[in-house]
Amino acid sequence: MAQVDEDEITPEQTETIIHFQDLTGIETMERCREILETHNWDLEVAVQTTLNEQDGAPSVFHQQHQQDERPPQVNNSPSDQRIFTVAHRRPRGILGWGYYIFLMPFRFVYSTFVDLFQFTLRLLRPDPRRNVTDPLGDVVKFISAYNLQFGSNHPVFYQGSYSQALNDAKRELKFLLVYLHGDDHEDTAGFCRATLSNDDVVEFINTSMLFWACNTNSPEGYRVSQALRENTYPFLALIVLRQNKMTVIARIEGPVGPEEFVNKLTRVMNDNEASLLTARAEREERSFNQSLREQQDAAYLESLKADQEKERKKREELEKVEQEEEERRNQEREEQRKKEEIARKKEEYKDKIPAEPESDNPDLVHIVLKLPSGKRIERKFLKTQSIKYLYYFVYCHDDTPDDFQIVTNFPRKVLPCAPSGDDDADPEPETFQQIGLGRSEMLFVHDNDA
Repeated sequence: MAQVDEDEITPEQTETIIHFQDLTGIETMERCREILETHNWDLEVAVQTTLNEQDGAPSVFHQQHQQDERPPQVNNSPSDQRIFTVAHRRPRGILGWGYYIFLMPFRFVYSTFVDLFQFTLRLLRPDPRRNVTDPLGDVVKFISAYNLQFGSNHPVFYQGSYSQALNDAKRELKFLLVYLHGDDHEDTAGFCRATLSNDDVVEFINTSMLFWACNTNSPEGYRVSQALRENTYPFLALIVLRQNKMTVIARIEGPVGPEEFVNKLTRVMNDNEASLLTARAEREERSFNQSLREQQDAAYLESLKADQEKERKKREELEKVEQEEEERRNQEREEQRKKEEIARKKEEYKDKIPAEPESDNPDLVHIVLKLPSGKRIERKFLKTQSIKYLYYFVYCHDDTPDDFQIVTNFPRKVLPCAPSGDDDADPEPETFQQIGLGRSEMLFVHDNDA
């Protein structure tokens, strides 16, 4: 088996080639690759086109008139093909032979004249049967004409083109019997009335195979006759799937009676039943392999989705941990910044607090402050000094909370002594005297974060 250059294709394309090979039965992987590349690696279209071509149906990429011009291809001459040629009935008796010999010159002249006329006609104008425009219409017209001439007691005619009949026979793994109807042949009418109208023949064909027929005077019938190359009429060809190709396994040419007709077909069908069994087994195996591959693909996709979901959750958890860690670091940095800012302000405020006045100073204000912890601190100020120094004093104490207010007990009010942060923009806070504090006061420090 030819190998495909793995360096030039992706793993997905290699899998597509193997899948295509399983579905079509083509042994050479290089050929599978060429077909897939022709169809842009579209597996469904490539398989359908290949199977149609194997069945004898033209590619879906051909134009309609191209499909009509070429007859479907089958293996028309296998080595073991059975050919049944039935000779014309010979005359009996002296009278019969005398009549036959007497008419022989007239028959010769007539047939020669007809052949010359048809040859001349073909030279003057092309045979219209070579242009197939409506294969289905040709079949339907034949069936209607046949019913009018010979009645409706006949096997069920396949109402479709020859290509469709081949496709259905292959898909359903059935025998296909093709009948080419020659209007001008002397044995045609007798075969239709005696053999095709026989009840045993009708039942045998209807229960054992598909039956397709057409008039060779129509474009569809003519192109099939060119493909099967019949020698005389009535002509029948039995076709079946062998080695993944539709094959003509028997040809019946000439007049044949009902019993002989059924016996010949039965023998051929029995001899070739093994090919259908083999085809069924191969198709079941391909179907099983395809189903198994689909199950494996589904399981792989499910496993891949589960792994992707685990990876996603793991990534989200890691991102969450990293985010929490970043927030914690930001919080620590912010707390550290606040501590450094508080330490800086304490150093700044300590330098701004004026010296404590003497106890005998007449403008003395003695302030006692109770901290949230219950501890008491005290400090002396001058009543003419700004109460911002009281805030500085409390702020710089080690036991004071970072965010606080200084309030009086009764009546309870907050002393406006805290600076806003911009000393140049803030108006100078009121003095102790202006705020209404006496010579000795008891104040409370309130923790804003409590």
